[in-house]
Amino acid sequence: MTTTDWVGIARAVAADLAQDAAERDTANKPPFEETERLRAAGLLTLLVPAEYGGGGADWRTAYAVIREIAAGDGSIGQLLGYHYLLSWNPRFFGEPATVERLERAAAEGQWLWGGAFNPRDPDVTLTPDGDGFRLDGRKSFATGARVADRLVAGATRTDTGEPVVVFVDPAHPGVVRNDDWDNFGQRLSASGSVEFHAVPVTADDILGSLSQDDYALSPFATLVTPAIQLVFVHFYLGIAEGALAAAADYTRTTTRPWLLSGVDSATQDPYTLATYGELAVSARSVRLLADHAAEAVQRGLDRGPDLTDDERGEIAVTVATAKVAATRAALDITARILEVTGARSTASAYGFDRFWRNVRTHTLHDPVAYKLREVGDHYLNGTHPPFTLYT
Repeated sequence: MTTTDWVGIARAVAADLAQDAAERDTANKPPFEETERLRAAGLLTLLVPAEYGGGGADWRTAYAVIREIAAGDGSIGQLLGYHYLLSWNPRFFGEPATVERLERAAAEGQWLWGGAFNPRDPDVTLTPDGDGFRLDGRKSFATGARVADRLVAGATRTDTGEPVVVFVDPAHPGVVRNDDWDNFGQRLSASGSVEFHAVPVTADDILGSLSQDDYALSPFATLVTPAIQLVFVHFYLGIAEGALAAAADYTRTTTRPWLLSGVDSATQDPYTLATYGELAVSARSVRLLADHAAEAVQRGLDRGPDLTDDERGEIAVTVATAKVAATRAALDITARILEVTGARSTASAYGFDRFWRNVRTHTLHDPVAYKLREVGDHYLNGTHPPFTLYT
């Protein structure tokens, strides 16, 4: 299947999601039905190689698909983006045999991957127990966990203190997926908490180490962070583009011209046109940056084990640049669309506020000021950001 085919499929799914996005946002139910729409369209296995039964697409395509889905529903764009990154964790941290085993199973089962990876919750532990291990603890902000078929969790080994990446089947009764996500934005991203109570883990379920002490991660493995940060960029942009398109449709069909405008249609009001022009320039500029960053990440992934620290650092700065621009543009666009739709567009039935609420909620994930510092430090001093699960 070509890139155009996948993007076209995503666009059709997004149009379907957009029809009742405002109502589903208000209902705030776990997105089981929405994930079935993604599964039915074949989007969940898009990144799995064709020889393993998947779509065989690359990350450039995945980012474009995330953006399309987010334009229809920002929460589902986030859910899909996290799924793609988490499904690639075996490639970042695991051995080739593990990658093949899990990707074949994922394609056969059409798995949706969720994450319990919040590095600011250090209280999940992995304890030796007989021939294997036992997983215990709690993670908050576990995107997708409530509706996922498989989970990737971050944990700390109690015997060595080593941080590790663990693969978990959430069907085990010791996994408690709490329905406690009730924030004002990204309400259908299934980002509530998850608990682990004596969940058995085999040695084969430990995908790899996050330790930077004794065994430094390879530059390729540390691409996990720029890759997820660019997921953010694309679904922020998708939300902004969806907001702008919804506002434009409303302006064309419903907004009345201002009484002092001297024109018969709101679409001819010079101030309305200028505002749309400003917002369109902003969105299109970020799209170019986002696509440029997607090319950079794809090149890094293609380099694999040959990727150098400097190359990884340049990719991280490129993604940080796009992250800053996307954050600013999306917050501005989603707030200012109301200037060109008018007072009646604030009726709850239209749900125009959800676009800003969605962007504002997730852009607090990690402070954009630190991305500016990274970009500035690179520009002034030539330094690269140190690897963390945020940079």
